[in-house]
Amino acid sequence: MALKSSTKVDTNRYELVVEVDGETFMKAVDRVFKKQVKSISLPGFRKGKAPRRLIEKAYGEGVFYEDAIKDIYPLAIVRAAEEAGITLVRDKIDLDVIKAEKDGLEFKAVVTSEPETNIKDYKGIEFAPVSLDITDEDIDEEIKKVQKRNSRLVTVEDRAAENDDVAVIDFKGILDGEAFDGGTAENYSLTLGSGSFIPGFEEQVVGHKAGEEFTIDVTFPEDYQADELAGKAVQFEIKLHEVKTHELPEVDDEFVKDVSEFDTVDEYRADLKSKLAETREKEAETSKENQIADKLIELLEAEVPEAMYENQLDSIVDEFSMNLRSQGLDLNTYMQYTGLTEEKLRDTYRDRAEAQVKLRLALKKVAELEGIKATDEDVEAKYNELASTYNVDVLRVKTAFSRGDIAGDIETERAMELVKENAVEKAAG
Repeated sequence: MALKSSTKVDTNRYELVVEVDGETFMKAVDRVFKKQVKSISLPGFRKGKAPRRLIEKAYGEGVFYEDAIKDIYPLAIVRAAEEAGITLVRDKIDLDVIKAEKDGLEFKAVVTSEPETNIKDYKGIEFAPVSLDITDEDIDEEIKKVQKRNSRLVTVEDRAAENDDVAVIDFKGILDGEAFDGGTAENYSLTLGSGSFIPGFEEQVVGHKAGEEFTIDVTFPEDYQADELAGKAVQFEIKLHEVKTHELPEVDDEFVKDVSEFDTVDEYRADLKSKLAETREKEAETSKENQIADKLIELLEAEVPEAMYENQLDSIVDEFSMNLRSQGLDLNTYMQYTGLTEEKLRDTYRDRAEAQVKLRLALKKVAELEGIKATDEDVEAKYNELASTYNVDVLRVKTAFSRGDIAGDIETERAMELVKENAVEKAAG
């Protein structure tokens, strides 16, 4: 197999003319024959026992050529692209067979490539640091969360509902004078301020007392999952049965003994401070990396083919589907429950997919400019690391991930480390 010519025909599109020698093509024909002969019948022969030469005489010499081309062209294109210095993107391939004969195969294929890229000023990127200081207020807030988890709900008799209260309500949604599906419930316990309901709903329950009946006006978000309600202004008839609040336990040594392995409040606060410091450091590192990633995306110069975004969306949706299956739910059932279509689900993740593609392209270019290369030893070490992480045999990992993909991951990770090492904190103010 050999590349005869490579011609750029459009942005990120190349026409490759590929030649396959006769011996290689005939081996592909023979593979196809062996697969298909089991289902072929000829007079005088049992099914699957007819000789190839008689099948070709009966149906034509090229009877297996079309399937042999399908068998051989993917690898032939990959090798031709490598020879042409093109990094292929999974996309529709326009294939045109020039000749298919015993002495060889020749075809044209128009393929999509990764874009030409450039990036400047990736050293010295500024980022706003996250403060690592832990205040007494931070610790108090953590303790309040623990208090709330160990609280009990008590009925409020003498005041109106406030944020963080639990309101027990009946509600009925009205659109154009009629109750709409899914908009009615009785004795529903709603934590006010939780953001569980559409914007404006919970805020209008706040301020009312138990026993009151009232009507609120809200508008569903434009991107609401139910098309018939998206962007619509509706009313909800509300009856507030009961208001409950969280009665928090007192923070003393006995409380500390109940909720932790410590004996005193001081010990407990010291431990919380230490854990908060660890969390804050991780948050600071994540914030720094996110800011740098956003800047790298901004600095990238490239015309990215749509196919790269679509392929990344495929990966994201596949990962989402696997996560659902791990919870005992399949994607189709999830979409039925939520009213989502596959198109809407993909739209939800489109910005994320585009950012991931651009960031990888940016880091790939940084790696190229900085001469960052993964060695065979690096790749083997990564394979072993993945095998250990997933507790599987290393051969299984090698089957799942190509050496090229693993090397690419290593190189982009090192490129990000280089950019982070050269980043600078923004001056205060």
